[in-house]
Amino acid sequence: MLQVAIVGSGPSGVYTAQSLLQQDRVPEVRIDVLDRLPCPYGLVRYGVAPDHEKIKSLQNNLRTVLADDRVRFLGGLDVGSGPLATERLRELYDAVVYCVGAATDRRLGIPGEELAGSYSATEFVSWYSAHPDTSENGFLSGARSAVVIGVGNVAVDVARILARGADELRVTDMPQSALDVLARSQVRDIHMVGRRGPSQAKFSTKELRELGSLPDAEVVVDLAELALDPAWADPASLPGANRRNLEVLRGWADPAPQEPGAARGPTRRTGRTRRIHLRFFLRPVEIVGAAGRVTAVRFERTAPDDQGQVRGTGQYEDLDAQLVLRSVGYRGLPLEGLPFDAARGTVPHQAGRVLRDGVVSPGEYVAGWIKRGPTGVIGTNRPCAKETVNSLLEDAPGLVRQERGEDPLRVLRAAGLRPVEWSGWQAIERAEAELGAGQGRGSVKIPDWDGLLQAARGTDDRP
Repeated sequence: MLQVAIVGSGPSGVYTAQSLLQQDRVPEVRIDVLDRLPCPYGLVRYGVAPDHEKIKSLQNNLRTVLADDRVRFLGGLDVGSGPLATERLRELYDAVVYCVGAATDRRLGIPGEELAGSYSATEFVSWYSAHPDTSENGFLSGARSAVVIGVGNVAVDVARILARGADELRVTDMPQSALDVLARSQVRDIHMVGRRGPSQAKFSTKELRELGSLPDAEVVVDLAELALDPAWADPASLPGANRRNLEVLRGWADPAPQEPGAARGPTRRTGRTRRIHLRFFLRPVEIVGAAGRVTAVRFERTAPDDQGQVRGTGQYEDLDAQLVLRSVGYRGLPLEGLPFDAARGTVPHQAGRVLRDGVVSPGEYVAGWIKRGPTGVIGTNRPCAKETVNSLLEDAPGLVRQERGEDPLRVLRAAGLRPVEWSGWQAIERAEAELGAGQGRGSVKIPDWDGLLQAARGTDDRP
């Protein structure tokens, strides 16, 4: 029997488990999926916007894997030290696959980034997604104008949530505390800003189009600014997704060109109370503040160069803001006991095999963002996980122990750990359904550690 620990229960971890279950090269596999949180699914639970029900429904596919009799979910376990040190896990299991993702955000590296009112988009997403590590810390306090730095799908998500009314979000599983804050929001202008042109933006066309369908928000674009992009006039050479993005933006563009950066108003006067301004060719150089709080963001106008990048022009523009959310990518963090490439934010590997000082470390593997960096979409984790599992299976003859030791779960319990098992997670689901019913809503997430653990431990998983 091959006994494997998978650290992380997000998409990469679950797809790794799925690949192991579906293979036919090793007759019997047993899998323990360990997670720091008492809830599974990683960014599918805590990173997908609550109004994206179709994407969130992927939880049903992940559930099928974790509910398999050959898999145990063990939540609430912080891997890296003590009884869960990497070397101890290697003793307890034939193989360990680390699927710990990219847990932090990239920084802008500009003055003023630490001012009150300046946050990462990750923090904001975690708050409205009820991540138990995050509490409401005044994101929207006194804010009338918000600047979202970045033009990827996460930036679109946070702009859309800021532009939606609380009533529209009541049908989601967003915690009531976040709904109450959004209901009091005075944010009327949301600026989403990219340093390059619209043909290079990373958002998907589907996400972009959603901005134009919000009932109380209007999209504002500037034709003169869009036309700075060399591909704007003739997008035929662009990939299909980028070409479709330009088509959507063209439909929103004001037919009367202005100088880029000139005073601009809504492209359509609809009486809607919120405006989403899509801006391009602006590079943040400083977050401006007064009395310790954000008051504006200073941008330098950029222009395309002949290398497909942009250069500064020496022209500057300030956007008023009391809230700044940077959305310029995720970054992996080192896990105690594992090698780490600080420049790439990943664990060094060879086809998923962990490398220590350039040499393969037997029985240790990585998959997902901690392996390849924060790139791709949820589905990208499937081939990534499959490659790692193929490496593991090739190594399996040298990994399986002839003498099977004590059940790792019993060892962890003997060390004083009390993991949240699958029945504990099911108890959390029931508690969230009851919480929602009490508020006249569907299931509503429990946003704090105490509430989650209290719900989980209303059941006893022990034999």
